[in-house]
Amino acid sequence: MKLKEVDRTAMQAWSPAQNHPIYLATGTSAQQLDATFSTNASLEIFEFDLSDLSLDMKSCATFSSSHRYHKLIWGPHKLDSKGNVSGVLIAGGENGNIILYDPSKIIAGDKEVVIAQNDKHTGPVRALDVNIFQTNLVASGANESEIYIWDLNNFATPMTPGAKTQPLEDISCIAWNRQVQHILASASPSGRATVWDLRKNEPIIKVSDHNNRMHCSGLAWHPEVATQMVLASEDDRLPVVQVWDLRFASTPLRVLENHARGILAIAWSMADPELLLSCGKDAKILCSNPNTGEVLYELPTNTQWCFDIQWCPRNPAVLSAASFDGRISVYSIMGGSTDGLRQKQADKLSSSFGNLDPFGTGQPLPPLQIPQQAAQHSIVLPLKKPPKWIRRPIGASFSFGGKLVTFENVKVQSQQGAELQPHVFISQVVTEKEFLSRSDQLQQVVQSQGFVNYCQKKIDASQSDFEKNVWSFLKVNFEDDSRGKYLQLLGYSKEDLGKKHIKEEKQESEFLPSVGGPFNISISGDIDGLITQALLTGNFESAVDLCLHDNRMADAIILAIAGGQELLARTQKKYFAKSQSKITRLITAVVMKNWKEIVESCDLKNWREALAAVLTYAKPDEFSALCDLLGTRLESEGDSLLQTQACLCYICAGNVEKLVACWTKAQDGSNPLSLQDLIEKVVILRKAVQRTQAMDTNTVGVLLAEKMSQYANLLAAQGSIAAALAFLPESTNQPNIVQLRDRLCRAQGEPVPGQESPQVPYERQHLPKGRPGPTADHTQIPRVPTQQYYPHGENPPPPGFIMHGNVNPNVASAQLSTSPGHMHTQVPSYPQPQRPQNGWNDPPALNRVPKKKKMPENFMPPVPITSPIMNPMGDPQSQMLQQPSAPGPLSNQASFSQPHLPGGQPSFQGLQQPLGQPGMPPSFSKPNIEGAPGGPIGNTIQHVQALPTEKITKKPIPDEHLILKTTFEDLIQRCLSSATDPQTKRKLDDANKRLEFLYDKLREQTLSPTIINGLHNIARSIETRNYSEGLTIHTHIVSTSNFSETSAFMPVLKVVLTQANKLGV
Repeated sequence: MKLKEVDRTAMQAWSPAQNHPIYLATGTSAQQLDATFSTNASLEIFEFDLSDLSLDMKSCATFSSSHRYHKLIWGPHKLDSKGNVSGVLIAGGENGNIILYDPSKIIAGDKEVVIAQNDKHTGPVRALDVNIFQTNLVASGANESEIYIWDLNNFATPMTPGAKTQPLEDISCIAWNRQVQHILASASPSGRATVWDLRKNEPIIKVSDHNNRMHCSGLAWHPEVATQMVLASEDDRLPVVQVWDLRFASTPLRVLENHARGILAIAWSMADPELLLSCGKDAKILCSNPNTGEVLYELPTNTQWCFDIQWCPRNPAVLSAASFDGRISVYSIMGGSTDGLRQKQADKLSSSFGNLDPFGTGQPLPPLQIPQQAAQHSIVLPLKKPPKWIRRPIGASFSFGGKLVTFENVKVQSQQGAELQPHVFISQVVTEKEFLSRSDQLQQVVQSQGFVNYCQKKIDASQSDFEKNVWSFLKVNFEDDSRGKYLQLLGYSKEDLGKKHIKEEKQESEFLPSVGGPFNISISGDIDGLITQALLTGNFESAVDLCLHDNRMADAIILAIAGGQELLARTQKKYFAKSQSKITRLITAVVMKNWKEIVESCDLKNWREALAAVLTYAKPDEFSALCDLLGTRLESEGDSLLQTQACLCYICAGNVEKLVACWTKAQDGSNPLSLQDLIEKVVILRKAVQRTQAMDTNTVGVLLAEKMSQYANLLAAQGSIAAALAFLPESTNQPNIVQLRDRLCRAQGEPVPGQESPQVPYERQHLPKGRPGPTADHTQIPRVPTQQYYPHGENPPPPGFIMHGNVNPNVASAQLSTSPGHMHTQVPSYPQPQRPQNGWNDPPALNRVPKKKKMPENFMPPVPITSPIMNPMGDPQSQMLQQPSAPGPLSNQASFSQPHLPGGQPSFQGLQQPLGQPGMPPSFSKPNIEGAPGGPIGNTIQHVQALPTEKITKKPIPDEHLILKTTFEDLIQRCLSSATDPQTKRKLDDANKRLEFLYDKLREQTLSPTIINGLHNIARSIETRNYSEGLTIHTHIVSTSNFSETSAFMPVLKVVLTQANKLGV
């Protein structure tokens, strides 16, 4: 997006990165004239102010010069009067002169702004560059191969990097290396580039394309890789940017062909090595990634060519471009909106006319309105990928299970020096150690069933009476006579009451009158006489009524007992109706067994007595309900102290849900240790209920499920995934708990109960019946369906062999028995081309199609070969193999016993299928006895007699690197199946053979960790079908590693990736 513009036909130079504010210096360009044909020249400095939304740049100063310039740069060498970096403007003139200007004096308006000048060069000075390590060193280039090194502290006498190159030619570009301070590069229009070493004072390498059409117009060093540079060609027949690596200087490392016509200038961003600017005669300014050649951004320009482009050193997103139409434009690669700019331009146009009436209507002009249709295109998109300076250098993110994932860029020493490599760290964060310790103790108690000891420890460690009472009540649940123990905890003991009662009886017996002697039966008309008459006639009901009327309650109760249960019940009711003592209601409830009356009506201060009565008299089926009722009254009607005591009632009732609700109100639920206290009590109570009551303990209420889910979340956040899964309730279908269970199961790698297994990004290949496959004890790896494992030092058997026992008789059987799970053969469930596995120096095998021979009707296939014939004359087993087999069809059972490894498992599974059986892939329909180096090659059916077989022993590829071999071979097979060109197939076949060098290095473990990591990154990009990324990683490996270490296999790997990208497999 365009930010600013200046109407000048001039060269340009940005102020150094240390300068603030940002300035842009312009000097009148040589060999260019404006529309007025003016020959005047000037040096101007503009301020780059983004707070001003207009396109205009504020001119800070102008200096009239007698020179026109071919090149202008602004170096950071000089300080101003305040000690700030003002820099020095270095200009290359038309007549071989180099002029040094003081920009601070130009801005201040001084007349003496020239620091020094020198005209030692021959012809115009077209190339200038400042050394970024020693800013006082400036390199310049002119005609006749002249290159000078200037010291700004001693400007009079320049140095030369060495003898002039022959033949003599113009120097169009010059650049200091960005990593090594004594390396300098120069280029000429003929296309040749020379690299100079100032310590040796001579050129060390010359780079040139063999194509004569390469006319060099631009040269730039890689900002980070010391050995890489780019050259640009201005020839319309070869409009390319070549990326060179001096370690492979025979040919360009990469060629960018994004322009349609010649390239006039290039600029490589110092802030991001993946941003390379180029402008050409096709009127385009492109920002490309030199590693991949992808165009990341195309600047919206006009139809004029740009002859100079530069990045702003201080603001890396800003660049400037000078065009032949006499305009310098400033752009941003980060995009933005142009609405404000367009409106400002419209207002400026309107204000130019004022309120004039050009049409004589007498009306002022209305404000200029912008067409609304254009508003759709007012947003300018930024780069396709974020530039390096806005990427996060470090970052951290928490993941499920208390995992903390952090990444940072770590400096790693390489051949090019220190470079940054991203490192990712995954760590377990534990913040609640006491919480985890108590949770572990609880799990151990549940597993060992040691609840009584656990409760006793909690009682001893309790710091409050209430906490001690709670754990005491919980402990009682696991003891005999729990109700009696509850009464003791409430302060009531049957034994103590019995002792007090016996003592009182003894005291009363001393005052009782003696019984004996005659007594009088009175039948007078008073109350006693009436009662006597009623008793004598057996009328107990009248006698009781007379006693009650005379308020003789004890006599009435005694007589009612003699009169039967019905009379006794009526008498009790009448007694309770007349009696008004303190304990009448208690006696009423006890006698009438109305425990609900006690619980509902008692004073809450006497909750202990009410609970004791319930514990003493309530039946088992009503005990829990009465305890719940008392706890509910305490919770709803009592004060804060009584509300907490309701927990004891709920413990007696075994009501876990109400205990959770009551405890949650009384405690701080946000504290993990408080939640741990609750879960401990809940778990113990649930175990007690499970022990004492016949009820479903798996039933979990909503509130308890919420607390258990919260507890499981806390455990998972501390990394205790297994414990969290154990505490999570199973019988609830609440969405949050189901989701948490799913996450916990996946974190543990277990299948989720009741759910289908998740879809994997690859398909499992199931072998049909009748085909050979892995033995039962071996795990099949779905991602590597064609991988085979063999003992150390062994080669895979040739296709068609059936292997039993030791492959090599010289290997002791003890070695084989040490790793019974290391060997198994596996045949892929899809056809694959079979190739002979010959030695690396053997001539290529020619697979000729055999002529079909007519087989006799009674033809019987030969007996399968069970092992390579190593000693045909002396080994009786080999002689036995040569004997013809008995006639009859082959069955799916081998006709011999398999040797077994220790443990009873067969060492190999044989290929137990008749030859030519339908359904077999073509490559398996006939015994293929190719593969041994020096052995016979062909597809015809042969009787293998006594053939000596050579043996090449190789170490196995380490398990962590087997994925490389599998991925590369699978990619080659996919390419072969898609390729139709015979030449392409030959390339892929050759690549498949040459990749054996890589596998050998993996076996020997001689590759550096950097290369190994890069190869694994390439394999991952192949799995995602992102071959362009794989090529980028390939280029990075080649450019940052030792050539001798990778030259055997990296070129063919590039061929495979290129073909895969081309075929789109």
